[in-house]
Amino acid sequence: MPETFGQQNRIRCVQLRGGTSKGLYFHEEDLPNQGPQRDKLLQRLMGSPDVLQIDGLGGSRPITSKVAIVSRSKRQDADVDYTFAQIQIDSAGVIYSGNCGNISSGVGPFCVDEGLVDVIEGTTRVRIFNTNTNAVIIADVPVKNGKAQIEGDFVVPGVPGAGAEIAMNWVGTVGAKTGHLLPTGNPLDRMKLESGKEIDVSLIDAANPLVFVNASDFNIDGSELVDQIDGNQQLLGLVKEARGKAAVLSGMCKDWNKAEQESPGLPMLALIAPSKDYKTLSGKIVEESKMDARVRVMFMNKLHESVPGTGSICLAAASRVKGSVVYKASAKRDPDNFLIGHPSGITPAKVKSHEIKESPLVAFDVLGFSRTARRLMDSHAYYPSSLLGELDGDTRLAGEAGTFGVVHEE
Repeated sequence: MPETFGQQNRIRCVQLRGGTSKGLYFHEEDLPNQGPQRDKLLQRLMGSPDVLQIDGLGGSRPITSKVAIVSRSKRQDADVDYTFAQIQIDSAGVIYSGNCGNISSGVGPFCVDEGLVDVIEGTTRVRIFNTNTNAVIIADVPVKNGKAQIEGDFVVPGVPGAGAEIAMNWVGTVGAKTGHLLPTGNPLDRMKLESGKEIDVSLIDAANPLVFVNASDFNIDGSELVDQIDGNQQLLGLVKEARGKAAVLSGMCKDWNKAEQESPGLPMLALIAPSKDYKTLSGKIVEESKMDARVRVMFMNKLHESVPGTGSICLAAASRVKGSVVYKASAKRDPDNFLIGHPSGITPAKVKSHEIKESPLVAFDVLGFSRTARRLMDSHAYYPSSLLGELDGDTRLAGEAGTFGVVHEE
């Protein structure tokens, strides 16, 4: 139950960086039940809708407007249940249609520090059931003196300094959203754009579904950075069209023109290009020999400054699907890793696979990545007491009540 503090109420909250994202972590018992009331509260806490989120805890960017909701699990194969929520920024809405790999990497440390799991000194394995995708993720969390260890020598491009390595295994998330590694049944499809141009696309679903396209088909090199992509309105128009049509092919909506409303987060779109020297956001030159391919991932119609955790899983899986856009562009230097060249540097994803006779002709023994995470703050998040009255009187439901993957909008 919320505590009263003057004209405001307060709720327990942890702000935690996981990988290259940052979000608010809650105990589920402290929040209203799933539905419009919870969504409205989360939006108010983040400061949405407002492009700057100035009156809330959000950071005005998709990678800093995220929420993790955690509780002990009743499942035999999991220790905790975890729900991911993407809070929209300049419009009212909460997206539950997929998971976030970076925020997921903070769930294990959160559980260790909050006493939600039995802690083992050295390494504590946390089995995480993600409710968004109905899949179990395994996190091996380094522990020192009974708390999540933060100091170490593992470096995540896009995160200053180094930290303790958290190893994540996502092999159980193949087909997380659509039920199939290949939502269309094909490693490669032809997509016709409104201009009449036809392009190759690959729809892959592992951790989260992505549609992969060749950067050259969008008239870019594949080394572009934020200003060159987010400021290119013609490119963004093509991205929205291709992503919308991929959403239709994946069964996430019926009209590609409505994908922004009906499936705003998924599938993500990734622009793929072969290996080549390029300059990172910090000005560092990354050599061609250090990567398998260059990747520019579009999330919520903006360039991701690095690579989403779930995106790296999907990329690694796609790199082993013969005939896919990623497979064709990849150097495939290491049989056990896929080296991703993104705007902040190089990120490895672990992948071990073997051939099978039936479609999709490949199965995975390992799909994973490592991240660092750090607790930034724990205390209470505040919201106006008057919001409670608004929530009590708000009985409207946008979408199916109790169904993940619904955006509740006002």
